Amino acid sequence: MTVDSAGRLVDLGEARALIEAGATLSVAGDAELLAQLPKGNWIGGSTPYFMADDGGTCRNDRLFVHRFDLGEGTIQRYDRDSLPSLLVDAPENGFTLLILPAGSGVLEDYAHHAPTYHDMFLKPVAGWVSGVRVDRLGQDAALVVDGRSGEQLAQEAIALHLALPADMTAMVHAISLFEPGDGAEIEFPATGFSATDCLIDGRPGNLREYMAAAGIDQRLPLVADYCGAMVNVSIQGVDEGAQRVAFYAPVFEGVRYRFAKPVVDYPERFLEAMPSEPGTLLFGCNCILNYLYSELEGRRTAGLTGPITFGEVAYQLLNQTAVYVTLEPA
Repeated sequence: MTVDSAGRLVDLGEARALIEAGATLSVAGDAELLAQLPKGNWIGGSTPYFMADDGGTCRNDRLFVHRFDLGEGTIQRYDRDSLPSLLVDAPENGFTLLILPAGSGVLEDYAHHAPTYHDMFLKPVAGWVSGVRVDRLGQDAALVVDGRSGEQLAQEAIALHLALPADMTAMVHAISLFEPGDGAEIEFPATGFSATDCLIDGRPGNLREYMAAAGIDQRLPLVADYCGAMVNVSIQGVDEGAQRVAFYAPVFEGVRYRFAKPVVDYPERFLEAMPSEPGTLLFGCNCILNYLYSELEGRRTAGLTGPITFGEVAYQLLNQTAVYVTLEPA
């Protein structure tokens, strides 16, 4: 598959040169490396994991750069109060790239409320959740970077709003290889990032107890139909004492979920799921859980490269999903 991609893995010197030349960029990398970049027209997020041309890798001496040759674009920061206006600020014909820090209030708000934001699903928005090395979870803070000032932010989101020519449009795509399994149907009494009690095939029960009794592999997400799209909610952890299951994205009240079927040979299945002629690729990312659970280190996923992330954005927050954006004729 041939993809015209603007994204690639570079060293610090090359990233500096691009910024100093005035390029409009999105940069992913280790927080210490991001701190060494000059000020310019770029946004960034922390992750040491990448899908490069030669496969998945963890590097603290490289940066993944997406370059946008579509004009300067507009960079904007969002806190919890201003986040609902994200797409009000976006151009009428364009594309918004959004980066949110893992563990932040803005991420929680986006996960809960993004589908209700003004112009959501009318203006293209994609992006990712920044993170840290998995062995540093709970110790280091996930960060985003406002490249105009070089500030690193743990409780704000950063967005790059790009206007497109009138004859072009951006298309947001999400690839999930997971399908609902044949197990019980699960409903939750409230929307949230964790759950204890729930309905299991219509009967009251405890989610952790059901998972133990049914032998559920915690690497498999819950899957539900959100208005025609299959969306994953991944398991973050299980608190045995509190009988509570934590998620990377919220489960929603009134939605029916099932645990997913296992996926065999993720890279091969991913290759099959990618379109043969995807068009001009503007942006791509893939989930850290796919990287870890499907053992993607050193393995390629078709022509899709980009940061390995701690949540993905294709309009709403997603888990265990690959997201990419293509430039298409209007």
